[in-house]
Amino acid sequence: MKFLLAIILVLVLIAGCAVAWMWYGMTKPYQDFPAEGIFVDIPHGVSSRYVAYILKKNGVIRSAMAFEIYARRNPKRTLQAGEYFFHQPATGQYVFWKLAKGDVYQQPFTVREGETMFDIARELEAAKFMPAGDFLFAAGDTALIRNFAPGAQTLEGFLFPATYELPRHPSANELTAEMVHKFKEEWKRIASSAAPGQAEDSGGAVLQVVTLASLVERETPKPEERPLVAGAFENRLHKGMRLQCDPTVIYGMERFGKYNGTLTGKDLSFDSLYNTYEHGGLPPGPIGNPGEASLRAALQPAHTDYLYFVANTQGGHFFSATLAEHNKNVVKYRRLLAGLPADPPPPPPPATPKKKHSKQSKQHRGAAR
Repeated sequence: MKFLLAIILVLVLIAGCAVAWMWYGMTKPYQDFPAEGIFVDIPHGVSSRYVAYILKKNGVIRSAMAFEIYARRNPKRTLQAGEYFFHQPATGQYVFWKLAKGDVYQQPFTVREGETMFDIARELEAAKFMPAGDFLFAAGDTALIRNFAPGAQTLEGFLFPATYELPRHPSANELTAEMVHKFKEEWKRIASSAAPGQAEDSGGAVLQVVTLASLVERETPKPEERPLVAGAFENRLHKGMRLQCDPTVIYGMERFGKYNGTLTGKDLSFDSLYNTYEHGGLPPGPIGNPGEASLRAALQPAHTDYLYFVANTQGGHFFSATLAEHNKNVVKYRRLLAGLPADPPPPPPPATPKKKHSKQSKQHRGAAR
């Protein structure tokens, strides 16, 4: 009886030690990490035992066994795959719940309104997310929008401007898919709030609407001007006039690697289907990725007589309905560039001739004094 009691006491002691060991292994922070921190990649479909092994191998947890037992005690929580970052001592419990919540490492990456796929590619490479060529290759695959915008040559125009949370090394195809998905969400919302019948009319010509919106986006930074710019372009199209939009020339040159940051008069004859000085109608596709305001403007252009607009050097434009008015506005623009008032000062009034007085009147005034 005493022997059996001793065995029971030993077993209780061992169990207590095991519980204490597990408690210590899971509740006490474990070691400092290097100054640059530690990244740990958890693959898809692996067991909690293998996850514990990876974490222990990388020095994130104190005990793989304690972590596995803790995971088994929480069977309803699945450890999520992905890349995780640890930069300070952490308890096993903290690590478990970080993985259970899927709190993977992400960095914000912002696509600004009007940026081209070339701009996005350069910025991704500069931020060390991926080589620019990888993104451009993915952006050349139009399978994502084939049923939505048939005829599109690339994903240009459908990479919606927004802030995206990215892992350290995102997949180019997954990123373009996320951007296009965001575009489709926003387009559905924008089109549903358009005037009755307008969204339906544009449904078979989404590419044309997005192309027009991309021109509007690149022409003016002012949201209140975008319907006016869209309306002016629509008026020119209806009259068979060429759009003569400088940003389309720039985009065509950029596609060939010929744009150096400055557009010259000679460049306006650059041989490109995107050159709206040389070719009528809209260019063959978007020249950037428009935001909500420009998409709305392209869906609902302002109804005016405007056919022309020129910069006013303050971020906006002078609009006009005739070439004569436009030429006057061009003179205003040049005066503003030269630091002069937009309108020249009015001419001075003509001098009034002095009246001649007779001697008699002078004598009369003298007698009065």
